[in-house]
Amino acid sequence: MAKKDVKKIVLAYSGGLDTSIILKWLKNEYGCEVITFSADLGQGDELAPIRDKALATGADKVYIDDLKEEFVKDFVFPMFRANAIYEGHYLLGTSIARPLIAKRQMEIARIEGADAVSHGATGKGNDQVRFELGYYHFDPAITVIAPWRDWKLNSRQALVNYAKKNGIPIPVTKKRPWSSDRNLLHISFEGGILEDTWAEPPENMFVLTKAPEKAPNKPQYVEIEFRNGNPVAVDGEKMSSAQLLAHLNYLGGEHGIGRVDLLENRSVGMKSRGVYETPGGTILREAHMAVEQITMDREVMRVRDSLIPEYARMIYAGYWFSPEREMLQTLIDDSQKTVNGVARVKLYKGHCRTVGRKSETDSLFNLDFATFEKDQVYNQKDAEGFIKINSLRLRIRSLMQAQKK
Repeated sequence: MAKKDVKKIVLAYSGGLDTSIILKWLKNEYGCEVITFSADLGQGDELAPIRDKALATGADKVYIDDLKEEFVKDFVFPMFRANAIYEGHYLLGTSIARPLIAKRQMEIARIEGADAVSHGATGKGNDQVRFELGYYHFDPAITVIAPWRDWKLNSRQALVNYAKKNGIPIPVTKKRPWSSDRNLLHISFEGGILEDTWAEPPENMFVLTKAPEKAPNKPQYVEIEFRNGNPVAVDGEKMSSAQLLAHLNYLGGEHGIGRVDLLENRSVGMKSRGVYETPGGTILREAHMAVEQITMDREVMRVRDSLIPEYARMIYAGYWFSPEREMLQTLIDDSQKTVNGVARVKLYKGHCRTVGRKSETDSLFNLDFATFEKDQVYNQKDAEGFIKINSLRLRIRSLMQAQKK
């Protein structure tokens, strides 16, 4: 669609320098109505000045929507039912937020009769893919405007110059030479001084967690109850999805839990360093796996676990709304029907460790079979035939190799 044909744009707006410049650039380049949308996913005080900043920069209308409960209940928890983790470390905190932002942005576009949507993701990152796959899922014909791929503002100084020329306030704060993104699941840091892959992240960078060395010298025990694979209570207290995750963030943060320093592979092909704080999510994943240990059938777990890398890759790459992710989610959710019970975890100096698990209704642990004491239900002699059958292919292989010598 030509610029002159665009009549109304909905912009995903964070309130930072980049999206403030994008807002002004859209007004200047397209000369049409621009509506900003900001999702409250648990950023805290970051959202306070957004409405005034958007209006001062030229927004014709401002949406700020509280999506915290939907975010945790319908996006984070389904992902955690799968124990999803990317490249062995990353709990996908940014990745899982993007499909919800895209979903609500497209709802606003429909409500407002907008014919285009825009975002502030760069042409090097993953978010451009995540946002736009979501947009096209909801409207295959939508016009997507990605300024970072179109404009000539190709450096930080060019952005600053554009901001000064257009009267956009440049934040005057203590220098923090990295970028960050925060929601209820995590906060991420990248760029700036973190581009030196040998340099340790500075302690003043971290927001959600205490340094493990400065965490309490006394461990804390936490009990988390699960129903159908979803956490529903902490230490016996029922909580909403967002409240529960926020509470675990606090507990984990106090004990320095959930820090990750990862050199990850971006969807577009380059490697990128990400430093993450995911205190509550780290606790939840540990506790969830503990309840699965006592309630999930071995072969069901084996099949489900084999799918985790692919499921995590789908989320990382932006395929939340794809038929293959939905298919896997159905299988995963079916595996969670018996994941009912309580896990007890120990928080101490940056570590979260399972120390107990129980299930009143779905435990597959049977002391009569598992005991090392005398029992009446397991004939140890039966193991001999089991071993011989399972070793048959190995014995045949050894015989064949011996004949070749």
